[in-house]
Amino acid sequence: MTPTSVLFWDIDGTLLSTSRAGVFALEEAVLEVGGSRLDLAGLHTAGRTDHEIAVQVLREAGVSDSAAQASALLRAYERHLPERLGWRAGGALAGVVEVLDHLANRDHVVSLLLTGNTEAGAAAKLAHYGLASYFAGGAFCADGEDRAAIGRRALENAAEHVDGPVDLERVFVIGDTPADIRVGKAIGARTVAIATGPYEVSELEAHDPWLALERLPDPPRFAELLTLGA
Repeated sequence: MTPTSVLFWDIDGTLLSTSRAGVFALEEAVLEVGGSRLDLAGLHTAGRTDHEIAVQVLREAGVSDSAAQASALLRAYERHLPERLGWRAGGALAGVVEVLDHLANRDHVVSLLLTGNTEAGAAAKLAHYGLASYFAGGAFCADGEDRAAIGRRALENAAEHVDGPVDLERVFVIGDTPADIRVGKAIGARTVAIATGPYEVSELEAHDPWLALERLPDPPRFAELLTLGA
């Protein structure tokens, strides 16, 4: 019997690019919640949770960065995001749909999400770019939660999709930032770093992932590299 493999996918820079639509949504959100019009074009978001980003934005706006205010900002961001996605020419990254299609036909492979996005934010992006149906759920940013906590919850969720105990040798965290590598290591998973975001493959290799790739390979090669079986 082929063991079940669990693939945890990051979203931004790994599965898709929104062409910074989220930043535009944050600008609208901080105007709504904090009354400040900020230019967030230079905001660094890669590898950070939505909550961490919200706290930074509130500080830059000069308003309270309390848990309640950060939550209010994120709820406003979630409201504005679907419209802003339509403003930008984003989409699934090269090879993503082909790999996900290939994996969807394998009964012993489960694709889940492990992301710093809020659940509503993730849902908006995946729906807009036609990727939602590939994922059986996942773990998302809850207000105030750090990435390690999201990773632990992701591993707990994986047990619901595996017939028996989760074999960490068959759990893969796939992402484009050092933060994805760190969270994968924190939960004992194998880490697959893909240089499709802001980091070069050499920068990702410096964090010692299990596997580092310039980009997603073709589907059979990807399955071979992760030993996903026939």
